[in-house]
Parts: sequence; C-alpha cells; structure tokens
Amino acid sequence: MAKKVWQVEKTKYCEHVQEVVAIEAEVVYPAEQLPEQTPRILARRCSKAMECNLIDKPACALCGTNPDIDPVE
Repeated sequence: MAKKVWQVEKTKYCEHVQEVVAIEAEVVYPAEQLPEQTPRILARRCSKAMECNLIDKPACALCGTNPDIDPVE
C-alpha cells in the first residue's frame, strides 16, 4: 500500500508573520510491489498558514490569499 507523509521541504523567514516557517510537502511513496517508481508530491503547505490568514494583508499562495507569490521558488 502507498504511504502518504508530510515532510519539511525547507525552512525560511517569513516577512508576513515575522517568524521562521516550515514549507511542507505531502509526499506519496509507492507500494512495495512498485519500488522502481519515484515518490510524488501531492500538495504543499506552510506551517503558519492559519496565522497568515488572520492578518488582513494578502500573503502567499501557500496560505491561499495571494497566488502571485510562491515561497517555494
């Protein structure tokens, strides 16, 4: 059976919340019967997305408030 896990991709300082945040990726690892397949990334999220959404200013794509700013790049 395939396995889904959230892994920290990187950490960086966020000007919006003025803290260090973790950029996490949901990774799916293949089942044991298919070991030659590579893991796939399904989604990304920020560890401080809830706090960002409480601020009235748009933040980034990972919070869902500003699709023009992608902190992963």
